[in-house]
Amino acid sequence: MADLLRGRAVAKKLKEELRQQTEELKKEGITPSLFLIRVGEDPASEVYVAAKEKGCQQVGIASEVIHLPETTSETELLERVGAIGADPSVDGLLVQLPLPDHIDEDRVIEAVNPAKDVDGFHPHNVGLLTLGQPRFIPATPLGILKILEHYDIDPRGRRVVILGRSRIVGRPLANLLSSKLPGGNATVTVCHTGTRDLPAVTREAEILIVAAGRKRMVTADWVAPGAVVVDVGIHREPHPEKPGKDKLCGDVDFDGVAEKASAITPVPGGVGPMTVAALLANTVASAQRRRA
Repeated sequence: MADLLRGRAVAKKLKEELRQQTEELKKEGITPSLFLIRVGEDPASEVYVAAKEKGCQQVGIASEVIHLPETTSETELLERVGAIGADPSVDGLLVQLPLPDHIDEDRVIEAVNPAKDVDGFHPHNVGLLTLGQPRFIPATPLGILKILEHYDIDPRGRRVVILGRSRIVGRPLANLLSSKLPGGNATVTVCHTGTRDLPAVTREAEILIVAAGRKRMVTADWVAPGAVVVDVGIHREPHPEKPGKDKLCGDVDFDGVAEKASAITPVPGGVGPMTVAALLANTVASAQRRRA
């Protein structure tokens, strides 16, 4: 049975470190601050923003949630984003996605001040990351790197396969793991649902990172014996033993793959908790740059 890579434990340790860093900043008159903007009534967005606000409270970051109605125009949102970005006391600004259909997400992302873009989605920050000079690392990739580091899983020289090519997870993670930065120097393959003979590619991985967005897509026959498996996916499905209740699962068929892998992240309790903790780390780092 595979060892469990418990992101919840790593997140707890990281939050303790961030709390200490925040206390030091406050002694110098700087309180790290994060603004979170949510537009509309998307239920998942409400849950995610609440988790981020709670995380801020846990480590001493001042947070403010701005909840705008579904009818908010793109112009109104851009003006709000610009005003917050110009405030010198603000260290981080996050616009929760998805946005209503009438708002261009790319335009909103580009309107965020790159120096306060703690999501790491602004083209300037994407470019810096690609050059190996990251200012902000997107939260989920940063969380994955910290899980691997915590459990002494060194990607250096190893074959890493990333299933999924999104700009939120797959692409930035491929850049990080293939770079000469600490935690990198791996040989990285990015594959996706259009890859020919996909299971043959994933079986080449010593470290397999799955961010495909499909429930239980990766089964045991897709995984090499002894591989490390990181499951980024999260899905809800009816609980088999509790009618009317839901349970969470990932992109990986956990029960089958755990019998073959050497280590695996659970769902829930794996990558998810680290995503919030990594966002908090970006916010504190931004405040440290403000102090400097």
